[in-house]
Amino acid sequence: MRDTARQGVMVQVFWYWAPVVLYAGMIYYLSAQPHPEEQLPSFLLKNVSDKVLHAVEYAILAVLCYRAFRWAAGASVAQQAFVMAIVTASVYGITDETHQLFVPFRESSWQDWLADTIGAGIGALSWRFFLGVGPHPRH
Repeated sequence: MRDTARQGVMVQVFWYWAPVVLYAGMIYYLSAQPHPEEQLPSFLLKNVSDKVLHAVEYAILAVLCYRAFRWAAGASVAQQAFVMAIVTASVYGITDETHQLFVPFRESSWQDWLADTIGAGIGALSWRFFLGVGPHPRH
């Protein structure tokens, strides 16, 4: 019985946290590129502000964090999932900007971090309210 429960917890942790880790890894990989524009579709760079790209990138990270904190981190953490998702994504944004200080041809800026944090807030808020996963989940 305990093995079954343990297996269920491991599946739950993997299901919710693996996407967070994989997505954060993708952000790290792109941040390590001296010329990330070579990795992205050209229409993104010509028609969209890099601050919008930062916001969207970290909105997605916050959504992934929110769902992991909400359903795979215990009851006390689940109550704070909204705040935890924003803080986690924002702190990761700080580490990302710090990392870029050491990458040739890359720049680090507090404006990028601010866009990351605003995007994280929008992402977590959207997931919580617009998708109906707020304080009383329908799913």
